[in-house]
Amino acid sequence: MTWWKEAIVYQIYPRSFKDSNGDGVGDLPGIISKLDYIQSIGVDVIWLCPIYQSPNDDNGYDVSDYRQIMTDFGNMSDFDLLLEGIHQRGMKLIMDIVPNHTSDEHRWFKASSESEDNPYRDYYIWRKGEKDKLPNNWPSFFSGNAWDYDEKTQSHYLHLFSKKQPDLNWENPKVRQEIYDIMHFWFKKGIDGFRMDVVSLISKLPGLPDTDSNIFTEIISKYYANGPKVHEYLREMNQEVLQHYDCMTVGEGPGITLDNALDYVGEDRNELHMVFHFGHMYIDNGPGGKYDPIPYNLVDMKKVFNAWDKKLTGKGWGSIFLGNHDFPRIVSRFGNDGLYWQESAKLLSTLLLSMRGTPYIFQGDEIGMTNVAYESIEEYRDIETLNSWKDAMQKGVDSESFMRLVHQQSRDNARTPFQWNNANNGGFSEGQAWLRPNDNFERINVEKQENEKHSVLNYYRKMVKYRKDNPTLVYGDYECFQIEHPELFLFKRSDDQRTYWVLLNFSEHHHDVEFEIPENVCLEMNNYPEPNASRRLRPWEAKIMQER
Repeated sequence: MTWWKEAIVYQIYPRSFKDSNGDGVGDLPGIISKLDYIQSIGVDVIWLCPIYQSPNDDNGYDVSDYRQIMTDFGNMSDFDLLLEGIHQRGMKLIMDIVPNHTSDEHRWFKASSESEDNPYRDYYIWRKGEKDKLPNNWPSFFSGNAWDYDEKTQSHYLHLFSKKQPDLNWENPKVRQEIYDIMHFWFKKGIDGFRMDVVSLISKLPGLPDTDSNIFTEIISKYYANGPKVHEYLREMNQEVLQHYDCMTVGEGPGITLDNALDYVGEDRNELHMVFHFGHMYIDNGPGGKYDPIPYNLVDMKKVFNAWDKKLTGKGWGSIFLGNHDFPRIVSRFGNDGLYWQESAKLLSTLLLSMRGTPYIFQGDEIGMTNVAYESIEEYRDIETLNSWKDAMQKGVDSESFMRLVHQQSRDNARTPFQWNNANNGGFSEGQAWLRPNDNFERINVEKQENEKHSVLNYYRKMVKYRKDNPTLVYGDYECFQIEHPELFLFKRSDDQRTYWVLLNFSEHHHDVEFEIPENVCLEMNNYPEPNASRRLRPWEAKIMQER
């Protein structure tokens, strides 16, 4: 029995959660004011996206000081109060650490770019050369190439993300020690673990060879992720830092696949407790990535879940998530945010909270927040969206058709301000919000759902409690049925004590379940207010039945 295996995690994107001082930006006092609400969902752990000092080129994932709180969010005494409030309520806090890159405004990088013999030069990855001759052909995650030129030292530096996010050189033991010291600093303040941003990318391929592919997901797994020393570094991190605390770790793992997952999370490896893999999250990405989408297919999604469960069983632990700050809203992406908005939002929570692995709920999903569709690109704030737009316009792509892709794929879909009530800005802020709230806040908000017995929010609460009351849903075996069915996701969770049947209809059609479910089952959870025949599934219906 391990606390982080049984935990349910709630992810907060602080900039968009709750603004306490009217400047339009969410902050730490805002989160403190909503801790009772978070506790009421029944979750155990809060994961906070980066709150360190940052110029916010990539909303805090470009850190300029790992030991200071971003001034937009408050100060260290606000943080101390937040941590105290979380612990008083019996919850835990995991921080988001960014070990692969810093901001170009970090003092290390400023020193590094001063001269070639500066002691910090080797903290980053520099290549001497002519401005027009790039060291290799690597593309950045945020469009364009992955190199930027520094006139002063006539060298390029590597940035797999924004040019204001230079990659750290983990080959340098001093860099590793700096990161470990930062981790100790936060553990000593009393935090309970870390989510590690793109941790699969910290070890670079020797010689930084050219890529021979133009399929971005392939480039990630072959050239950027799982470098030759990544496991050496993670074991060292475990030895130097993690093993000294009762903590939880989850690594964000672009490029981590079934073939190498256990190298990261195997129980005998002493590296990470779990990773976020993206098998199901890149499922609708075409060869050109997220802005070249292909239709998502439920059969493929089931196969990803099944393969990962099988791979980790008895050897490692998984994370279960359907959305976060980097992806569209789950009800708009995997559900139906129109006619069956409420049913499909509840169905997705049923899936999330009945799988084996630690579940992660992203803020707002518990009330069924949806994608936004701003009319103009000027209203978007996300660097990835804006760079993709610029790239597409330079290539002469039709602006209307690309705008439809932005509506579907932009990371800002998940970052619109949290919808608390039907007041100005959905109750998020008294001032002008940093990102315009979704227009549907009058219809979809916490206050409205608190008072509705069958609301999405109250269903999440019930589902969270149900998982906690039934450890078979945490640890039990998982078996999927009718894998090739294009619209039904049907599985069984069982152990020596109990057996549960989870029936999910991912469609607008009525379906009869064709395989044998025992007669002695009792309906325990249902996303429709009125029950019906046990083998009959209405549009977007979810059922959990227990064998008696």
